[in-house]
Parts: sequence; C-alpha cells; structure tokens
Amino acid sequence: MIALMRWLGQVVITLLVASFLIFAAMYLAPGDPATVLAGGAENASEETLAAIRAEYHLDQPFLVQYVLWLGGVVRGDLGRSFVYGQDVGFLIATRLETTVWLALYAAVLTIAIGVLLGSLSAVRRGPLDSVVSATTAMLAGIPPFVAAVGLIAAFGVGLAWFPVTGAGEGVLGRLHHLTLPAVSLAVVSLATITRVTRQSMVDILVQDHVRVARTRGIPERLVIGRHVLRNAVGPIATMAGMITASLLAGTVVVESVFGLSGVGSLLVNAINTKDFPVTQAVLLCMVLAYVVTTGLTELVQHVADPRLRRARRAGVPRQAGAAA
Repeated sequence: MIALMRWLGQVVITLLVASFLIFAAMYLAPGDPATVLAGGAENASEETLAAIRAEYHLDQPFLVQYVLWLGGVVRGDLGRSFVYGQDVGFLIATRLETTVWLALYAAVLTIAIGVLLGSLSAVRRGPLDSVVSATTAMLAGIPPFVAAVGLIAAFGVGLAWFPVTGAGEGVLGRLHHLTLPAVSLAVVSLATITRVTRQSMVDILVQDHVRVARTRGIPERLVIGRHVLRNAVGPIATMAGMITASLLAGTVVVESVFGLSGVGSLLVNAINTKDFPVTQAVLLCMVLAYVVTTGLTELVQHVADPRLRRARRAGVPRQAGAAA
C-alpha cells in the first residue's frame, strides 16, 4: 500500500510538471489563438478579438490561464477545440481506439520477435548470432516513416497483400489493416529488445544453477525455459514496458503516413492549425500513458521476479535485490 501511494504521488508530480511545461510551450508558441478562433486576422476587428480573448480568458496573465486550464483538466474538462468546435475529450475518445490498437499490435510484434531472436542469439552462438545482430542493427537505423513508405510500396502497392489506408472493422479487419503500420513502428525497437534479451540470457547461461541443471540431465529446452529465460525476464519486462510506452507516442508519424484517424494524426492536425486545446490535451494524455505503462511494467516485474519481492520486504534497494 505504501509503495502504491508513493507511485501515485510520483505520477501526480510528473503530470503537474508536464502540464506546466506543455501549457507554457503553447503559451509561448507563435500566433494568436484569438485570431484562429476568429477565422483569421482579416475577418476580425479589434472588438471581436477582445471579446474572444475575454471569453476564453486569453487576456489573463499566464499563471491565471494555467490554473484555469488545470482546474478544468482535474474536473475532466479538457476544453473545446478551436478548429472542430467540439469537446476535446470527445475528440480524443473517438480516435483513441485506433491508436491503442496500433501501439499494442506493434508492441506485441516487437516483444515476440525480439525475445525470440534474442533467445536464439544467446543459445546458438556463432553465425546465427552475427546475422541477427547485424540485421536488427540495420533495422534500428530505419526511421518509421521510411519503413512505412517502403512497406507500402512493397506489400501494399506491389504485392497488394495489405491495405494502406483505414483501420478496418472487427478484430481480423483491424489486424489486417494495421499490420503494415505496426511493422513500421516495430522495426525501430526490435534491435533494442533483441539485445536486452540476448545479454540477459547470456549472463544467466554462465551461472552455476544452469550448469547444475545441465549436469543433472535436464532437457535443454527445460533448462532454457525454466532456468534461463525465467531468470532473465526482469530486464526484458522493463525494456518491453518502456518500448510499449514509447510506441504510444511513436504512432504520430505512422498514423499520418497511413491516413489513420487516431490520436497521433489528431495531434499533427492540431499543431498545424494551432488548435492549442487539442495539442495540450493530447500531449498530456501521452505523458499519462507513458507514466502508467512504465508503472505497470514495474509491477509486472516485481510479480514475475520473486527476488525483487524478497528484497522489497527486506528493505534492500532494488538494484541490489535484482543482482542477488
């Protein structure tokens, strides 16, 4: 319970700092929100602009504007879009499903393939290890938008195996439509999870309990599964959580390339049209998603690794407990 309260406190502090920085960035951004709301400087008189500023509290000092905005956020009121004229929370809610599908699909592909390749590299050293390391390192240097364009050209237009626009309907339809966008996101993070898995397993393979298990005649697949991979899950779970959190923010570019109506494309449109309420809300939601995802990752790590639970009960720092 104490750990949960400590984590919630950290989340609140992080969100407060992030909200202040986001609001300050929007406040200092070039352009007048009142002019945007009026439809352009040529369509508004000084009296109209003054009325708009008074209605939206744009004539108030910075700290007053921030407190008013933050108070609305706490009450669940994210404001109204300058461009769409709709509640910002509604706009985000209607697009959130596509973004979550895309991020989770990419995370599953990254983690599943990365753990598999990392395990093979650790267990079967030699040419296979070199090929996997070289291939994943090469993929890590490809930006998501470049990967997206290449996949569209090869598998969307050339072979026509996958659609290149839209999110699809139903589970199978979504998986079919989001395969290319998910792969575009996954290629960058694949090398990271592969390297972490490989190194974690290599460190475990040389430990005494693995040698003892092999001398007892335990089948190699059971040695790898029960004694190696299980003990290496801590660093892998941590990196998997960080990758999942980063993928939530990484959907911005990919959604634009594939024409997906998600939160990422909403953010891009909001920035281009100076729709400040939408921009602020989406960025704050991304920070919240990152904090929550990393927190859940830490929880899963403690559940999966009994050494961390024993260390916490004994009051040992987490690094020392993990190294025990």
